[in-house]
Amino acid sequence: MRRLWRLSSLRRVRSSHVLIRTLSTTNGANTNAAAVEKPYYVTTPIFYVNASPHIGHMYTMVLADSFKRWQTLKGNKALLCTGTDEHGMKIQRAAALEDVPPRQFCDANAAIFKDLAQRSRIDNDFFVRTTDPDHVEAVKHFWFLLNQKGFIYESKHEGWYCVSDECFYPESLIEKTVDPMSGQVRMTSIETGSVVEWTQEKNYHFRMTALKDRLLQFYEQNPEWVVPASRMSEVVNWVKNNLEDLSISRPVDRLSWGIPVPDDPGQTVYVWVDALINYLTKAGFPGWTPGAEHAGGWPADVHVIGKDIVRFHCVYWPALLLALDLPLPKRILSHAHWTLGRKKMSKSTGNVVNPFFAIERWGADPMRFFLLHDGGIAYDSDYSNAAIVERYKKLLQWGTGNLTSRITRPKSWDVRFMVETAERLPPLGEKPSLLSEQRQLLLVLPEAVSRHMDQLNPAGALKEIMAVMTQTNKFVTDAEPWNLVKAKDLKLRDEQRLRWTIYLAAEALRISGILLQPFIPDKAEEMLDIVGVDRTRRRFEDARVGADFTYGTPMRDPGKSAYDGLFPPLPVED
Repeated sequence: MRRLWRLSSLRRVRSSHVLIRTLSTTNGANTNAAAVEKPYYVTTPIFYVNASPHIGHMYTMVLADSFKRWQTLKGNKALLCTGTDEHGMKIQRAAALEDVPPRQFCDANAAIFKDLAQRSRIDNDFFVRTTDPDHVEAVKHFWFLLNQKGFIYESKHEGWYCVSDECFYPESLIEKTVDPMSGQVRMTSIETGSVVEWTQEKNYHFRMTALKDRLLQFYEQNPEWVVPASRMSEVVNWVKNNLEDLSISRPVDRLSWGIPVPDDPGQTVYVWVDALINYLTKAGFPGWTPGAEHAGGWPADVHVIGKDIVRFHCVYWPALLLALDLPLPKRILSHAHWTLGRKKMSKSTGNVVNPFFAIERWGADPMRFFLLHDGGIAYDSDYSNAAIVERYKKLLQWGTGNLTSRITRPKSWDVRFMVETAERLPPLGEKPSLLSEQRQLLLVLPEAVSRHMDQLNPAGALKEIMAVMTQTNKFVTDAEPWNLVKAKDLKLRDEQRLRWTIYLAAEALRISGILLQPFIPDKAEEMLDIVGVDRTRRRFEDARVGADFTYGTPMRDPGKSAYDGLFPPLPVED
């Protein structure tokens, strides 16, 4: 086997020695590592730039963003990485079809994905591109270490290759199908339905089968590593029944657009090996300082991915990391897909939802809300304009927006006065009442939301908050504070009831507004401004009853009509 890496300079030798020493300290040999704060590290998959982004890309971004923002809300340092996957045969062919150089093709499409992140209000710290120089160097160094540890060998490879999925499939996962339109017989992947082609070539392989027992042991010891649990079962089944050594390069005469294999310009690094290493690139690999290996965030706290790339992230990726004794990501959230009319979205059938059009029509925050509230984790969700309108009206406009207006607009009471005097109100007592039940609702809300987020379930968190908005609206209706205000001779007991009512309703707005920040950041900010919550008092620790008695003076006009409210009527509702 030809030598895969030629260390041509003393600098490179030294850097490899530093990294090898770093890898050993990662496993606990260096006690100083614990002293370095590890940020909470969230990633999206890097998106393939062979086509324009669709609503599924936005969903993945927003999911990951909600986790990053949630950690920031809780006072933790957090990092979010997203970006684009720009190498491989699909890119090479797509660029050729447009008759432009691959780099020019990638530059144009990467800019579109970056724009989508900005318009979706994604608070990403990194936007990685696999064409970035630091990523190219990280891939080359990762390859060098794999080879040094004896995990790479050269061999003739033959099998069914899918250009669309960028992977080989074993015979057991291939079936013969007939195209219903043309009658053409073709071989396709059972998993994805994509066409495969028989390929014979000489390339490099990764000894993945040598790690089978370690993979299965890791899965057994970490049964909740993949969310949902059903996909963990799929991963275990794949490793037990389909694991093979992985072809990790392609001949340059078939694939030239990619990272050259170190010391072998006739081969190109397999796109999935290249792509997966991006998570390490932006965590500082390979330049980790001994004792501070975790400063860049690795290991990732959660990889957010779609269900169609589970095998790459849950089999190939942990195997590659185990080969180098690197820590594995802590959890992987594998979400389901969006359908349209209960049918799979497909560019070929023209039923793909353009996220830019959706944001333009409904707004970034309403779209974020809908995707997070209705998006599926275990099961696919159906996208429809009617569903967006329904969620907007019922939960945002009539729920959150209406409650905000009901409490902050009336001249009959002064929210600031109700808040600042609430500390002196007599206790409600233990006897169940309208007031005590409302207070209890608010007491348990923060931890209920936190539990859902710990379980990687933003939909559950949002539903908890929306339930409080709905219940608080009912509470205000039942308490009838407007009738208490109109009374000529207000008894002390009724005055206290009035103050408790407005205060608890205002607390519902304040606490919910704080908790909504990771999900609908702009509207949550607007809501908190209307309620008059100081910008330094919008942390998770502030989201508890009685944590703040300084708010109540609006920092933003609450408006006078439905059209200048927090969630105004939608201009188009078809």
